[in-house]
Amino acid sequence: MEYNKLVSVSGLSGLFELISSKADGGVVRSLEDKSTKFVSTRVHNFSHLEGIEVFTTKDNVNLVEVFTAMKESSEALPAENDAAAIKKYFEKVYPSMDFARVYASDMKKMIKWYSVLTANNVELKLSENPEDGLAPETESVKAKPTSSKPNAMSNNAPARKINTPRKMA
Repeated sequence: MEYNKLVSVSGLSGLFELISSKADGGVVRSLEDKSTKFVSTRVHNFSHLEGIEVFTTKDNVNLVEVFTAMKESSEALPAENDAAAIKKYFEKVYPSMDFARVYASDMKKMIKWYSVLTANNVELKLSENPEDGLAPETESVKAKPTSSKPNAMSNNAPARKINTPRKMA
């Protein structure tokens, strides 16, 4: 399983592998119970793990850097329901995290996600080109037309006011 295919889905707990995407949603497989289902984009939002950044006191860092620090740390993971222990854990493991802007719920989610990733033996690394892991509907939105023909919006005609009476000649 590749890290660049993993997503978080709003409204659903846990992490999912994006199996395929469609214009109106995607087929995902849960990393926890291995169930597969279709998730509609009308109800849910997808967040690729590669695109998630964490606030620090300097520049924002990718979530992979925090997971890597957690992996290299000798500290034991705290219980997911103890907010004070979770904050102390991250103060030791990743002290440059901006604790004023990273909420306790976010830190709790990082602990849970890290546990799921290690249980599934997911290699924690970014892809060479992060845009390769985007869903097809996301890529099409980012694509810009490359034709040299001017479109209707690029002509040099002056803007016309709407709902103003025109003079008839």
